[in-house]
Amino acid sequence: MRAFGLIGLVLALVIVGLLAKQQLSRTTAATVTQPATVNAHTQAQQVQQQVKDALDAAAQARKMPDDN
Repeated sequence: MRAFGLIGLVLALVIVGLLAKQQLSRTTAATVTQPATVNAHTQAQQVQQQVKDALDAAAQARKMPDDN
């Protein structure tokens, strides 16, 4: 009885290992086909510009008129 349990456990581990290997190979192949560094750099610059614009807009909205 224990032999069937052990065989089932080993079989399940083999199946999970094969599925994980397939998934990792698909992910690696998709990553290689796209130049991710260029996209990441461009996206980082866009986010920086959006944050700068938001901070400038917030600073303009908070300016108070002089009481002079």
